[in-house]
Amino acid sequence: MTTISERNVRLAEAVRVREQGDAAEARRRLLALGERWPQDAEIAYQTAWAHDALGLEAEAVPFYERALTAASQRLTPGDRCEALLGLGSTYRVLGRYEDAERTLRTAVAEYPEHGALQAFLAMTLFNRGQYEESTRLLLELLAATSEDPTVRAFHRAIEMYAKDLDGTAG
Repeated sequence: MTTISERNVRLAEAVRVREQGDAAEARRRLLALGERWPQDAEIAYQTAWAHDALGLEAEAVPFYERALTAASQRLTPGDRCEALLGLGSTYRVLGRYEDAERTLRTAVAEYPEHGALQAFLAMTLFNRGQYEESTRLLLELLAATSEDPTVRAFHRAIEMYAKDLDGTAG
């Protein structure tokens, strides 16, 4: 029987292997760990990530979903944020735009300062034909985060026009 400390060591090794660029080997190791701990949120999250790294988005979805709903163990806030981003992005890549929007809106509500979530939500809104909200989100993100001195010089105007894209308000 495998102990929790063995689980931790094996999980850390699998993550290290993925970080070193061998997503296929990491996937193999993570799938084996998942068989032993099928309700482990962290293992499911890391397995989803390995699938995404290999371009296996459809196979990643159930692992992301399991990671986000596992009752026996919760993800850290950072991992939860990244799992929501990964799931939303994966839904988007698969053309599941409604699922992507729902997931990413949840994520942005939980992590409003995470710029990448806002960017992925904006892309999803674009895919759904919600061009004005998509552009507004991107302009607000640009104004808030850009280090470009020319953007910084006009950040107030960009923020104002983000709220009124037609630019006709007096």
